[in-house]
Amino acid sequence: MTVTALKRPAAAAPAPRPAATVHTIPRPRSGGARLKRVGQAALTHVLPPVLVVAALLGLWQLLLAQGGAALPSPVEIWQQSGDLILQPFYVAGTQDMGLGWRVLTSLERVGIGFGLAAFVGIAIGAVIGQSVWLMRGVDPLFQVLRTVPPLAWLPISLAAFMDSRPSAIFVIFITAIWPVIINTAAGVRAIPQDYRNVAAVLRLSPLEFFWKIMVPAAAPYIFSGLRIGVGLAWLAIVAAEMLTGGVGIGFFIWDAWNSSMLTDIFVALLYIGATGFALDRLVAFIGAKVSRGTTV
Repeated sequence: MTVTALKRPAAAAPAPRPAATVHTIPRPRSGGARLKRVGQAALTHVLPPVLVVAALLGLWQLLLAQGGAALPSPVEIWQQSGDLILQPFYVAGTQDMGLGWRVLTSLERVGIGFGLAAFVGIAIGAVIGQSVWLMRGVDPLFQVLRTVPPLAWLPISLAAFMDSRPSAIFVIFITAIWPVIINTAAGVRAIPQDYRNVAAVLRLSPLEFFWKIMVPAAAPYIFSGLRIGVGLAWLAIVAAEMLTGGVGIGFFIWDAWNSSMLTDIFVALLYIGATGFALDRLVAFIGAKVSRGTTV
């Protein structure tokens, strides 16, 4: 009888142990990297306009450096009116003050007039945009009124309010409201029908539809109108103050002209341009935040 020996199965080879994963802690970026990014941003966004402005000032100086020129050169402006740039907030009297205070006075009027124009314009535009027939009916009227120059409204406002301050605010309001109304109505008309269907399914009230659907969807159009409106408002207040007086930047220009101080006028124009640019950037920044970067 043959006995067959049973063979034990060979032991399985041990599975290889997974290699240990080394987790590296990211090192904080060095200050040199931050400085490099800031330098690149400056080269991209700051250096080009600085070079253009320097070139224009150099050309201006070369053209007017000769004596007998009717307009002052940049060097003459700095020599005669540089204190208006270096000291914008000095006060030496009721009419002897820095241009910073005058700009703030004008900005106060612009803030009131433009704020009213934005509130009323968005409300009217939202209502008009809901109806095609209403929009077709009032659009020709709005197109006619928006072409009226700001100063053409000043005699009417002076006759109505009998005071220069509310008259100037009314001129700002009536000048800035038209682009806000027109753009808001266009934005409401451009809201997709799917959004309206969702609002109907959720049974949103008119107020909820306005805040939750209409304003976010029409925000690019609304803020495009606001940017146009704030630019027109700043133009209107400067023109209105030339005739109504006061301590605003517009009256300063008119007073400097009567005093034959052309260098002061050029400095005031610099303040006006810088302030208008800042207002436009501010409205654009708010619009980008509200519309999440989709502002037109």
